[in-house]
Amino acid sequence: MKYALSILLLFTFSCSSVRTVSVMKGKSRKNYEAFGSEYMIASQGGGSTTAGSKMFELGGNIVDAAVAVSFAISVERPQSTGLGGGGFLLYFSPGMTEPIAFDFREKAPLKSHSKMYLDKEGNEIPRMSLDGIFAVGVPGLVAGVLELHKKYGKLPLEKVLEPAAILAEKGFKVYPELSKALAAKASVLARFPGSKKIFFKGDDILKTGDHLAQVDLAKTIRSIAKKGARVFYKGWIAKAIVKESWRLGGLLSLKDFAKYNVKKRRPVSGTYNGKKIYSMTPPSSGGVHVIQILNTVEKLGLNHYGVHHPYSVHMTSAAMQQSFADRARYLGDMDFVKVPLKRLISKKYADSIVEGIPKERALKKEQVLAGDFKRGESDHTTHFSIMTKDGSAIVSTQTINGWFGSGVVAPGTGIVLNNEMDDFSTKVGAVNLFGAIGGQNNLVQAQKRPLSSMSPTLVFDGGKPIFAVGTPSGTRILTCVAQTILNYFEYNLPLYESVAAVRYHHQWYPDEIRVDHKGLPIETRTLLEKMGYKINRKNLGCRVQAVAMERNELHGVSDPRGEGMSLGK
Repeated sequence: MKYALSILLLFTFSCSSVRTVSVMKGKSRKNYEAFGSEYMIASQGGGSTTAGSKMFELGGNIVDAAVAVSFAISVERPQSTGLGGGGFLLYFSPGMTEPIAFDFREKAPLKSHSKMYLDKEGNEIPRMSLDGIFAVGVPGLVAGVLELHKKYGKLPLEKVLEPAAILAEKGFKVYPELSKALAAKASVLARFPGSKKIFFKGDDILKTGDHLAQVDLAKTIRSIAKKGARVFYKGWIAKAIVKESWRLGGLLSLKDFAKYNVKKRRPVSGTYNGKKIYSMTPPSSGGVHVIQILNTVEKLGLNHYGVHHPYSVHMTSAAMQQSFADRARYLGDMDFVKVPLKRLISKKYADSIVEGIPKERALKKEQVLAGDFKRGESDHTTHFSIMTKDGSAIVSTQTINGWFGSGVVAPGTGIVLNNEMDDFSTKVGAVNLFGAIGGQNNLVQAQKRPLSSMSPTLVFDGGKPIFAVGTPSGTRILTCVAQTILNYFEYNLPLYESVAAVRYHHQWYPDEIRVDHKGLPIETRTLLEKMGYKINRKNLGCRVQAVAMERNELHGVSDPRGEGMSLGK
């Protein structure tokens, strides 16, 4: 009792001592922040942001810009995303009642099954779902992005894709983030001739400052520009990928590519302090749990305490814990399994979560149980956000999963193939690349889409989008997105500080709060440790890209932790 009272007194009297916000420092604020009245783009690459801006200069619309960015970022960040991957996108244009969600997530091959990564004794085969051809799901990015352009784009596809083709053809210097990823994946990339041809110089992996040209990828992009998605799914590109799969003994077939389909879904939605939140619906868990976390802390008055006050961190971390317990039990591809979606994002469920959080101590993982519902319903990813003055908005998170995905490049295509099959549960209770616990609903099944945490999110006020946000980084995506929304709308931080503020993450397993390298204020860290939390200072990998409409001016911020750029006019 005496200990609990001391904790509560510390909550009360330490309020003023941690009002200052800990902010991560970038190279130069001007590289990451921009203002404009016509349009705003925030992406993870300077070449990609510039490609999108060029579409507006040519008289194109927001869709043209988004497609240009999607292809250019595939060139600029081959470690994170690409034509061999997939993703999610939310699009809103004035006149729509709500955003449209495009699901172009990869699909499991027709020959895949729930025990494909297990040996005869039922044990996981090490790295089979991570490296090599068995890790590859049927890519969806080209189909999704081109379907968006076909219906809503304005400029000819050849004009829209040309900046990406030029960037691939001319190349660029390897930057530090890319160099780090190359070094980490060198042994896998070296196993495949198509990969070694691009990312090695002789027997040495490319390093910072080396020139990276992707001539085959430029050819592929121009072929898609001329012939559309058909050449990727039924033409020479599909044949080249399947040929390499056959050579390596993989499962991909021409029928897999021919059957691939984009899903248009209704986004998951909720409210926070009067603002309407739209985010990605399953097979992403991200949107569900962004809204669940926001619901859980909405009535707590966290603004009174401040961003990094121990009470704020404690209650938000507990909300995160519960989300990941629910994620493991319930989330999966809703085309295959029932997900209690409405109940997970209900205010009533959030109230029950709050009631179960002790105010003076940490919850241990064994005490956090998934909600009891009766069934009725990477560091290595990339994101961009775009808004225009007319009230149009696009947010998209795209990925090949781990750094350089499977490591396989189909010779002649320049396309790095994903390792999204690792986002399935290899068996119930197993953990994936990001440490997330696998559940029954996310076991491998032919044509199924694996569970994701990608959370492209739009915030509306009075029927108009006022905030566009998203980030890469596996399971950390949904907590980084939720915190950025809280920073801006709960704690009333300026946009740059909302993005740059030190972030933290709790995903139930492992039982720790993971915090950006700079760390939380010492008073907060000390008290949290007294409450029973383990604090792990380790880079979260999030690179938030945010755009806000502020007093009729567009304000963009690309995370100062990364290599991105915001640009507007």
